[in-house]
Amino acid sequence: MKIAFLLHNAYAIGGTIRTTLNLAAALCDRHEVEIASMMRHREQPRFAVDPRVTLVPLVDTRAGRGDAERPEFHEPAEDFPAQDKRHHQYSRLVDLRAREYLKGCDADVIFGTRPGVNVYLSLFGPPTALRIAQEHLRHDAHGKELRGVLARHYRTLDALVTMTEADAVAYRSRMRLPGVPVVPVPNIVPAPRGVVPSDGSAKVIAAAGRLARGKRFDLLIEAFGKVAGEQPDWQLRIYGGGAQQERLQQLVDARELGGRAVLMGPRSPIEPEFAKASLVVSASDAESFGMTLVEAMRCGVPVISTDCPLGPAEIISDGVDGRLVPVGDAPALAAAMLDLIGDGSGRRAMGSAALESARRFDPGPIVTRYESLFAELGTSRGRRYRRRTRARYAASLRRRLRRPARQVRRWRKRLTTRLRAWRAA
Repeated sequence: MKIAFLLHNAYAIGGTIRTTLNLAAALCDRHEVEIASMMRHREQPRFAVDPRVTLVPLVDTRAGRGDAERPEFHEPAEDFPAQDKRHHQYSRLVDLRAREYLKGCDADVIFGTRPGVNVYLSLFGPPTALRIAQEHLRHDAHGKELRGVLARHYRTLDALVTMTEADAVAYRSRMRLPGVPVVPVPNIVPAPRGVVPSDGSAKVIAAAGRLARGKRFDLLIEAFGKVAGEQPDWQLRIYGGGAQQERLQQLVDARELGGRAVLMGPRSPIEPEFAKASLVVSASDAESFGMTLVEAMRCGVPVISTDCPLGPAEIISDGVDGRLVPVGDAPALAAAMLDLIGDGSGRRAMGSAALESARRFDPGPIVTRYESLFAELGTSRGRRYRRRTRARYAASLRRRLRRPARQVRRWRKRLTTRLRAWRAA
């Protein structure tokens, strides 16, 4: 079987890129795998790509490659939805190259990996292939207008895959997709190679992610201020880059945590850094999955996370392999850190449990789930098509039945207006 993935930019850094490459590598054991990258901006991808995976860049933005000189490159995208926040990064040339690639694609299964790219899959994906949209963002992270666009396009696909059961429930209840199963399948997070699990003795707390508002590193720094007052030997290391870096450094300086709370910059892979820590903490307001949580657990490190929607509660068993605390609650976050700092044996036991629990995200079981999905979608194609057709005709009938009622209301309003004008005269 040949399987293709559509990625925004396989040459950049990001959670969706990393998880797609993990899944592609795992599928290579039994299938032919290809990744179409909408764009290419550098010579080599930042993440390692399995040599068995064929990487196909569609638009090359590097100097001297010619694509940036084409007039379509400077025209706004028409097929990529304007409601997607990445619309400004797309051009008419990307539209045309995506159409060309998909029209000629001979894959048996094609995955889209972000909303706008899933629209390409809906518009141009060959009907002979199983067309599957992956949602690496939460349903509620999309604006109302974008959700309306996605609903129209997702109804034409074969399946929608979410990263968590909670998000699958949200899509099933809030986006009507007749004949399109919404299936939760978590990301693959393979065991890191050459990384010795933490022994829980280092007086280091680690955190990682984009330095963005929603990740709430400001809350983490606030909570660590209390930890630092009671446990002066412990250090906080924050890994990542982003727009909030200057603001976060100002918070560190204002709380006089210099040398205690350190912005370490981006690291890839992150696992060797997690293995140097005894705790990993996430203070996010929301997570569609929570890759860094599993990566930390893979290193035998217990994780403290806010119980935010949607992923952490499906990853962490509170009190067993980590801790869950209320969202936005700095005192609770600090208390959880201090509890585990003060309980060395409990912390190490929790780290061992985390290491074992993380096996749920091994490649084998997740590939099996995908292969079962492919088989089910193949056998249910006719039944799902009939269900979609019935739903489409029912919707059309409802619209027609509403027309006379709307017409009567218009006539009544018009007549009322004229009567009022006559009486006033």
